[in-house]
Amino acid sequence: MQHVLRISRKIDYGLRAMIFLASIPEGAVVPFREIARRMAVPEDFLAKILKQLVDQELVRSTRGPHGGYALARPATDISFLAVIEAVEGPIALNVCLDDEGCSREGDCTMASVWREGQEKMLEVYRGRKLADIRLPAAAADIVNLGGTQRLQIS
Repeated sequence: MQHVLRISRKIDYGLRAMIFLASIPEGAVVPFREIARRMAVPEDFLAKILKQLVDQELVRSTRGPHGGYALARPATDISFLAVIEAVEGPIALNVCLDDEGCSREGDCTMASVWREGQEKMLEVYRGRKLADIRLPAAAADIVNLGGTQRLQIS
């Protein structure tokens, strides 16, 4: 049985990574391999997702031996919807609600139901911020490495 309404792995992994980054202290950075390990996300896939999140200015990256990733904005300012749209693009519950519209728009009786459902779903994703669902502090062990905080890999 196929489920039509399903959050993609890309969205799931992107949200997991962002929730982890929201859980580390401000000023700290985390190597992508450590994010992948701690959040059970395949490294290759996560690298691509993190690039998209950097391109969308939700995440910043720091190069070098003490480099890694961190949120580019406070966790209180980043919604689930921002992360979802950064990795997958705009959400359309049904093809008739995407940017191209629907050829049956004039005689379709379902469009209003799809539109209402989409708005309610977007309302939830817009309203939920990363700061609302941070991981417990114990999830991120931080050490100070030469003035730059970096996640301690254990």
